[in-house]
Amino acid sequence: MKKLTYITAFILTVSLTSKAQTPPAVPATDAETTTVNFESDVHDFGTIKQGDNGTCEFKFTNTGKVPLIISNAKGSCGCTVPDWPKEPIKSGESNVIKATYDTKRVGAFTKTVTVTSNTKEASKILTIKGVVEGENPNANMPFKKMGEGTPMEK
Repeated sequence: MKKLTYITAFILTVSLTSKAQTPPAVPATDAETTTVNFESDVHDFGTIKQGDNGTCEFKFTNTGKVPLIISNAKGSCGCTVPDWPKEPIKSGESNVIKATYDTKRVGAFTKTVTVTSNTKEASKILTIKGVVEGENPNANMPFKKMGEGTPMEK
């Protein structure tokens, strides 16, 4: 019984000690964050043909006092692939985030890229949209309602 009591006391002591040593999460201070200004946060491709270049650029400037560090950029789905600068962007410097949409997919689209960085907002949403027109322009036409058009011949 003494052995069980000692083991329990030891486990409890180790458990409490390890929790006491874990520092709480501290939010970033103003001294560690920066601000960024995007020329535009929406890119409209308009109507483009299937297989065309689906890459656009979002130009931005670090308007804060500390270097801008973009830790991640994630597309809303696998059809949207972002490319962002991996090195810090100094105060006053500009750069671009590229977003590439897979134009093999026909039809209207609206996709987003979520950019995570050391800005005060922590994340920024960039949007791309447009319509990909297939090789056969009539393929994008909506279906006719039943009863419209000419009857089918036998």
